[in-house]
Amino acid sequence: MPLAIFDLDNTLIDRAAAFLRWATRFAAVQQLEPADVAWLVDADGDGFVPRPLFLAAIRARFAVDLPVTAYQAEIVEMVELDPAVPVALDGLRAVGWRVAIATNGQTRQQSAKIRHTGLDAHVDAVAISEEAGERKPGRRIFEVAAQRCGASLADGGWMIGDAAEADIGGGRRAGLRTVWMRRGRAWDAAFPAPDRVADDIPAAVEALSLRESAEPGL
Repeated sequence: MPLAIFDLDNTLIDRAAAFLRWATRFAAVQQLEPADVAWLVDADGDGFVPRPLFLAAIRARFAVDLPVTAYQAEIVEMVELDPAVPVALDGLRAVGWRVAIATNGQTRQQSAKIRHTGLDAHVDAVAISEEAGERKPGRRIFEVAAQRCGASLADGGWMIGDAAEADIGGGRRAGLRTVWMRRGRAWDAAFPAPDRVADDIPAAVEALSLRESAEPGL
């Protein structure tokens, strides 16, 4: 049974869109200027800025003290799932694939996103860095995801994600083939190229069926 491991944020769910919805609502509630929405997006750093630093920046700029738990709950509310995603995942599982999510982040926050979107009903296993004991690109989280599917990294498989180092680099070093979620970006030539490139989850799932060798097409 082949194995497919998917990243969560900006792969299975559009985290950037969810954050923009949150920033727009926050600006409206706080009666901020339109330019402040752009500032919030920049300060967020596509989610890679640690939340305590991000919230401290909000406090310094707007004099608003937003607890991290309140912020996280609001973000979960903003997450929406493209209906094509569960259809694609169910299609994989229907033909014998084992499907897992491997995501960096806090267990409570990432689990809440997965439950909120209903993704837990469309995968076989979930591995979150906090409870798995290692963040991507470390090998451990990939091992946990595979083991929870009843699989082994020694048998190979695929990693699908949007981050060049965490998902593609980490997946390659774990012995997995890779699909990069492009998100309108050009590949950074400083990193080894992925095996496939896709613009959405249905296209990524289709790429998994391409067994022949091919150039990544970057």
